[in-house]
Amino acid sequence: MQDGRSKKLKLTLAVVSFVTASFFTCAAQARTSHRTAHRNVHAVSTHHRHSSGHVIQCVTYAKSASDVVLRGNARDWWHNAAGVYDRGLAPQAGSVLNFRATRRMPLGHVAVVRNVVDSRTIVIDQAHWAQAGISHNVSVIDVSPNNDWSAVRVALNSNNYGSIYPTYGFIYPHSASKNATPDSLKQEVMTAWANKVPATQLAQAPASAQPVAALP
Repeated sequence: MQDGRSKKLKLTLAVVSFVTASFFTCAAQARTSHRTAHRNVHAVSTHHRHSSGHVIQCVTYAKSASDVVLRGNARDWWHNAAGVYDRGLAPQAGSVLNFRATRRMPLGHVAVVRNVVDSRTIVIDQAHWAQAGISHNVSVIDVSPNNDWSAVRVALNSNNYGSIYPTYGFIYPHSASKNATPDSLKQEVMTAWANKVPATQLAQAPASAQPVAALP
């Protein structure tokens, strides 16, 4: 009789042990699945935030919003435009205002002139200024002593202007060749680029800078 009760007790304990082990196994699997799902959701959310933070660069925007198309960073455009596009110190609608490189803006900046208000005020469209996206109808004032647009301030809002930034001047959307016509402009520019001698590009080239001869 005692042997029968002992067998029943052992069988009961075995069943209880099996049920308990199954419960903990299922619970562990559920926790693992929850953590995996949470990581996946977090990864998707992080990727979404990164994508939504993409900002078009000023060079890319200037190429698409004007007829001036040059290579290099914004700081290189003034030198790269030599012999390809006309350059000058007077603003014109459709021209590109080329900012010099500074410590705060090491790659320089380019913006498209949309309107000339007066001798000291223009309106520009630009991208990636102060980490912002594309900005339209932004006022810029010339604060240079000689009214040559070598130093400007860019509007932050309707009443305030930011710091003083040095500029090279304006790159005009027509060939450096005085006889170029609209139909031949593209070919003129392509030919000028093909004939340019490779040289070291400087962010702010001194007046005495000389081209570096191409290596043999």
